[in-house]
Amino acid sequence: MSSNSSKSLFSEENTVKPKGPVECLGITFENDEKRREHFLEILKEKLKDPEFRKIEGFPIGEDEDILALSDPPYYTACPNPWIGDFVKLWESQKPPSNGKPYHREPFAADVSEGKNDPIYNAHSYHTKVPHKAIMRYILHYTEPGDIVFDGFCGTGMTGVAAQMCGDRITVQSLGYQVLEDGTIKQEEIDEEGNKIWRNFSKLGARKAVLNDLSPAATFIAYNYNTPVDVIEFEREAKRILAEVEKECGWMYETRHADGRKGRINYTIWSDVFICPECSGEVVFWEVAVDKKVGKVLDEFPCPHCSTLLTKRKMGRAWIAKLDSALGDSIRHTKRVPVLLNYSLHGEKKRYTKIPDDFDQTLINRIEILKIPYFFPVTKIPKGDKTGEPLRIGIANAHHFYSKRNLWVLGALWESLEYVRLGRMLITSVLIKTASLLHNIGFKNGNINLAGALPNALYIPSNLAERNIFQLVTGKVSDFTRAGLDRMISHQISETISLGSKHFEHHLHNSLDYIFLDPPFGSNLQYSELNFLWESWLRVVTNNDSEAIESRSQGKNIEDYRRMMTNCFKQAFRILKPGRWMTVEFSNTKALVWNTLQSSLVEAGFVVANVAALNKGQGTFNSQTNPTSVKQDLVISAYKPNGGFEERFILEAQTEQGVWDFVRTHMKYLPVFKSKNGKLVPISERDSRILFDQVVSYFVRKGFNVPISSQEFQQGLAESFVLRDEMYFLPEQVVEYDKKRLRVKEAVQLNLFVCDEASAIQWLKQELMAKPRTYQDIHPIFMQELAGWQRHEKGLELGELLSQNFIQYDGKDEVPSQIHSYLSTYYKELRNLNKDDPSLVLKAKDRWYAPDPKKSGDLEKVRERALLKEFKEYVEFKKKRLKVFRLEAVRAGFKKAWQDRDYATIIAVAEKIPEKILQEDPKLLMWYDQAVTRMGEDI
Repeated sequence: MSSNSSKSLFSEENTVKPKGPVECLGITFENDEKRREHFLEILKEKLKDPEFRKIEGFPIGEDEDILALSDPPYYTACPNPWIGDFVKLWESQKPPSNGKPYHREPFAADVSEGKNDPIYNAHSYHTKVPHKAIMRYILHYTEPGDIVFDGFCGTGMTGVAAQMCGDRITVQSLGYQVLEDGTIKQEEIDEEGNKIWRNFSKLGARKAVLNDLSPAATFIAYNYNTPVDVIEFEREAKRILAEVEKECGWMYETRHADGRKGRINYTIWSDVFICPECSGEVVFWEVAVDKKVGKVLDEFPCPHCSTLLTKRKMGRAWIAKLDSALGDSIRHTKRVPVLLNYSLHGEKKRYTKIPDDFDQTLINRIEILKIPYFFPVTKIPKGDKTGEPLRIGIANAHHFYSKRNLWVLGALWESLEYVRLGRMLITSVLIKTASLLHNIGFKNGNINLAGALPNALYIPSNLAERNIFQLVTGKVSDFTRAGLDRMISHQISETISLGSKHFEHHLHNSLDYIFLDPPFGSNLQYSELNFLWESWLRVVTNNDSEAIESRSQGKNIEDYRRMMTNCFKQAFRILKPGRWMTVEFSNTKALVWNTLQSSLVEAGFVVANVAALNKGQGTFNSQTNPTSVKQDLVISAYKPNGGFEERFILEAQTEQGVWDFVRTHMKYLPVFKSKNGKLVPISERDSRILFDQVVSYFVRKGFNVPISSQEFQQGLAESFVLRDEMYFLPEQVVEYDKKRLRVKEAVQLNLFVCDEASAIQWLKQELMAKPRTYQDIHPIFMQELAGWQRHEKGLELGELLSQNFIQYDGKDEVPSQIHSYLSTYYKELRNLNKDDPSLVLKAKDRWYAPDPKKSGDLEKVRERALLKEFKEYVEFKKKRLKVFRLEAVRAGFKKAWQDRDYATIIAVAEKIPEKILQEDPKLLMWYDQAVTRMGEDI
C-alpha cells in the first residue's frame, strides 16, 4: 500500500460538520468534532492492547488506518468497545410497555421488493436485501425503540430499514395505512371475506447494531446509516469535482473531425490475440464483433490468413513494461483502444470514432507521467476467484484500472476525504464501472455499458473505460435522490466476525430481533470480491474467520458448518428469550441447505417456518426434502423463552417434557395460511415434522427422547386438535376454523417422490383424497418413481402400503375415511349405513390412511422392519453401502442413540456415502452427536 500518511475522515478541515454542542453516551461535547477526538483517543489506546487485537475476526490494518476509517463510538473498523453501552442506553429509552406478553407468528416477505429504490441503488454490493423488504420483517417482529441486529450486514440495509420504520412516507409506500397516532394498519380479509384494515404495528424508528467481517461492508453501512445534510453534501461534492476536473479533465479530451475539442464519455478497449496459423496479431473487437447487428461471433476468420478462429484457439499477445509504482517490470496481456464515444461542448449529441493519433498520443503521455496521488498497489490475494486476473497479468490492485482512471480516482479520493459521503462516492464506482472489470454488451444492436459481471473478478476481452467525472457526478445525483438525510440518528456498526465471543460479553440476552443474510457455502468469496475496496480503504478482511467454503483457504463444507454454527450460537446468546431470528437463504445446493439447518438447530434455535420467497409458500417437499431446495427461502427461527428452558431441565426425562415442548413450539407456528383463496398446508404442524422437532431438540440437549414415535402419534391425537392433517392447540383451532370457512379448497402439494419418506407422504396424500385398491394406485405410483435416488433401496408398493396404511377387508363396517369418499362421489352410495352390502362391496380392498389414534400398531410393524434392515447394515462386511434404505439408517441411528451405542452410529455412517450423510439433516444430527459423545473431533 502507499506510504502516504493516513488522515482521519473527520478532521477539523471537514467542510461539512455539525454546529453546536452534542451529547453522546451521557457526555456533552462542544461540537461533533470534539466528540470524535475524545473517542478516537480512547480507541487509539484500545488498539495498543494485544488482547483486543486477538479478538476473532479483527481486521488487518495499521492502527492509523483503522482510526482514520472509524467514527467512534458509532462506527469502528474493528470490534466496537461501546456496543454494550449503547444497548443499555437504548434499553433505558424504550417507550413504556403496554403490559401485553410478546407474541408473533413467523413471517415471510418478498425480498425483491424495493430493488428499484434510490437508496438500494446508491451503492452496489454482492448480495443485498432491499431495506423495504427488511422493513416488513422489522415492523412485524418489533416495536418502536426495539434493538435489531444484523451480523452479516453488508451495506447496512437492516440499519436503514430500522430507521425508516419511523418514516411515515416510506411505511405508506409499502401499502400500509398510518394513522395520526402512529398506528400502522395492514389490509386483511375478515371471517366474512371482506377487506379490512387491522392494527399490527406502530410507527417509530428502531435501533440497529450492524456487524460484518469486511471493513468495506461496514464502511458502506456506516455511511448509509449516519445523518447527513444532503444539500451541503451535493454542493461540496460538485464544487470539488469541478476543481479536480479543471486539473485533470485534459485526460479525457479528444478531437472532432473539424478540430473542435471533445470530451470522452467512454473508450472501448479490446484484447489482442495471436493467430495459431500465421502468428499475426488479431484485435478481438475488429474480427469477432459484428457491428451491424451488435453481436460477438463464436467463429471468425483471421484477418491475415483467413483461418477460421475461435477465442479458445488463439493465444494472447503480451507486453512488458516498467511499473513505476512497484519499481519493477511487469508483463500483462496486450490491449488496444478501438472506439471512442465523445461529446462536444454544449451539445447533447454523442459521436463515435476510431482512436486517432491525437488520442494515442494522449494515452502515451499519461502512461509516462507519475501519478501524484495515493492509489493502492496491494498484491492480489490468492483465492478461488482471483485466478482469472492473475492469468492475464493483473497482480496488484492498481492493475485493475487504466492509468488515467487511476490518476483521477486518486485525485478525487484525496480531495473528497473530508466531505461526508465523499469517499463512499468513490467506492460506489470503484469496482462496477471504474475498473477494467467493466463489461460491455449489445442491446438492440447498440453498445450497452453493462458494468462488471456480478460476483466475479472477470476482465472481458472488450471492456469500457468510463469517464470518472461523469460516473461520480452521476453518483452525486444518486446519493442526493436517495434522501439519506432521512437518517435521523446513528446506527452502531463494527468490523468483526459474528462468531466472536466479543458479542457474548457485550450483548448477552439483549437484542429484540435478528435479521441475517449470511454467506451460503461457496456461493460468494466475499473477502476476494471486497479486495479492491479494502485496498483503497487500507483495512482488509481477516478471512481466517470467513464463514465460506473455499479451496484456496482450505475450507470445506465441514469448516463452513462449524463456523456457521459458531455464528448462530453467538446470535442465540445475544437474542432475548422468546424472540425471533430471520435467515434469508439463497443457495440451491441441498448440502448447504442442510448444513445451515443443522447449524441453526445445533446453536439452540427452533425452526418454526421455512417459506419460499417471491413465489409464496413452498411445497412440503421443497421445505423438508434435502434434495428439493429450488428457490430462495426465508427461515423463521425462535429462541425458546426462559420459562420453558428452565422447565425443560426438570422435565427432560419425562413425557411431560415432550408435551411441554410441543405446546410451546405450537405457539410459535403460524395458525393459518392461504394463497389465492386456497388453504396452504402448514407443514410444520404435520405429526412427523413435529416429532422430528422433538427428537432434534432433545438430542441436541443431550437427552434421550422419553417417548416412541407411536406413543407420540397417539398423544398428539389425544391432546391436540386435528384439522386438515395439521395439529393445533385448543385455543388456536377457533381462529383456524373461522378462517377455514373463507376458503373452499386446499392447495395441492406438489410432492416429488425420490425416496421412502417422500413416497409415503405421496401415498398418504393420494389415499386421503381417494382411498384406492392396489390395482388402482400401482400404475400411478410407478409413474412417480422416475426421480428415485440411486442410493435408495427400491421398495415394492405392497411393502410401503402394508407398513404404513390399512386395507379394508370387508369384514367390519366401512371405515369413515372410505365411507366419506364414497358417499361424496357416488350418488347411489349416499345415506347408506356403513355395513350396507353395496357400500361394503365398493369399499373392499381399498387402502386408506389410518386414524392417528389407531396408527400405533402400524408404526411398530414398520419400525421392526426398519431395524431388521439396519442390523444387516451393521453386519455388512464391505467398506461401502451402495444401495440402502435411508429410513432404516435413520431408525437404526435413533435406536443406537437411545442405547448409547455411539460406535454403531459412527461405523454405519462410514459405510454410506459422505454426500448422503451431509445432505440428510437427521443422519447428520445423530452422527454429530455420536462423534461428540465419543470424544472425537469431527
